[in-house]
Amino acid sequence: MKRTWMKSITALVLVMLVVSGCGNAANSPAADPGTNNASPNNGTLTIANATDIESFDFHNNNTTVSESVLVNMFDYLIKNDNDGNKLPVLATSWEQVDDTTWRFVLRDDVTFHNGDSFTAADVKFTLERVATDGTLKQNSLYKQITAVNIVDDHTVDIVTDGPDPLLLNRLSRMGSGMLPSKYIEEKGMDEFLKAPVGTGPYKFGSWQRDDRVELLKNENYFGDAPKWDKVVFRSIPEASTRVSELLTGGVDIIASVPSTDVGRIEGEGMNVVTAPIQRVLQLILRQTEGTPTADPKVREAIDLAIDKKAIVDSIAGGAGILTRTSVTPGNFGADPSLYEQSLYDVDQAKQLLQDAGYANGGPEVSMSVQSQYSEYAQVVGAMLTEVGFKVNLDVLEASTFSEKMTSKTFGEIFMIGIGNSMNDASNNYTRYLAERAKGETDYNNPEVEELLQAASQNMNPEEREKQYQQVQQIFAKERPAVYLFQMEGMYGVGAKVDFSPRRDEMYFADEISPKN
Repeated sequence: MKRTWMKSITALVLVMLVVSGCGNAANSPAADPGTNNASPNNGTLTIANATDIESFDFHNNNTTVSESVLVNMFDYLIKNDNDGNKLPVLATSWEQVDDTTWRFVLRDDVTFHNGDSFTAADVKFTLERVATDGTLKQNSLYKQITAVNIVDDHTVDIVTDGPDPLLLNRLSRMGSGMLPSKYIEEKGMDEFLKAPVGTGPYKFGSWQRDDRVELLKNENYFGDAPKWDKVVFRSIPEASTRVSELLTGGVDIIASVPSTDVGRIEGEGMNVVTAPIQRVLQLILRQTEGTPTADPKVREAIDLAIDKKAIVDSIAGGAGILTRTSVTPGNFGADPSLYEQSLYDVDQAKQLLQDAGYANGGPEVSMSVQSQYSEYAQVVGAMLTEVGFKVNLDVLEASTFSEKMTSKTFGEIFMIGIGNSMNDASNNYTRYLAERAKGETDYNNPEVEELLQAASQNMNPEEREKQYQQVQQIFAKERPAVYLFQMEGMYGVGAKVDFSPRRDEMYFADEISPKN
């Protein structure tokens, strides 16, 4: 019989849960008392995130937080508006020449922050680097590019290894921020990372790792004049500290407001704004032979044991949308039949574990989670414990979590919120291709592999959409991942700025305005 978790969810967290290695991130340093970074009167915009950027190498970052900062320093050839429409930035126009070639005409009035002119040579250097260096975190999404041919100083042809329905999507996201070829070739990548330069509206000021990134107005920007003299991105892991900084004027905008603090923020004359984002909170399940989660009955039991609605209503404060797919509306290939859907049946979950051979005690599983999602993981762990699992919960700092993901050393389960910067179903399934899945989840389904490989080069939108919807139906049955809910961004906004959240979670500083 189903339980009413809304009444008992707090008590349930106290259920016996084996917790190991809880590496919670420490509070970041408080703001300098001599500086009021929040006031637009001094031309400074300050934004607080839960984590820091990984580096200034756009090709070797893999987090939305990194991109949301770096988009202010580096420009793309084209840019997404909030609805995913493509807008010109460094490219003025583009056309498809044939099935494998796109031609881009570039602006002729752009300079990098160090004064070097932006030309076709920089496009060639940037895209061929990320496409050929397999050690870079963004390589898998760009290795389809086989060459960038220079037509003239302000015209390039980008050639792919086959028809690529996603090329424009690739060029408007992390991994395609234009790098200064001359500067890097002369100074080297190590020197570039110490003093990075881009073409964007803001240039590098300073970086105190795990504390703050400071960007300064680019007086020579080719577009509209930047709105701010300085933009500061602070890293504040603890939600309570972020809220305090907002209330005391240390920051203008904070991400990931706890639902319990909404009334407090609004009571101080500030705003809390929410909007659906691309991110889906989910459990990735290992299927390596010999692991409990290799058994489909165990994976189904995990799905049925979790009351996702109770989690959204309680911890998320209602800011979430239930889903059985990670491809949410607004992304190409979404399957609406799986959206706003959820399964929950405690008794059936217990029966599935018995059927899987765990009549005298459920399987022991490890579950890793980044500290910002620890509260969700604790409740999920308690719900799994209730049906018979033995859960070892491992709460990790962002950097450690990223290292484990890169090295593919997670145990049976890891919880992660995954966004979709490609605005396309393909972005949700790259990790399940046989080449990528090996060692991480070891998921292997020849039918899914065939569908994903075919869709990656299918230039017929109708056929391609059906291929991705078929994959989603297979995933709904096989459960290589258990999807909890589509997240809604919840931001605290100080009284001196106007801010409308973007679906892609980017902070384009010049889309944020000081109030008059």
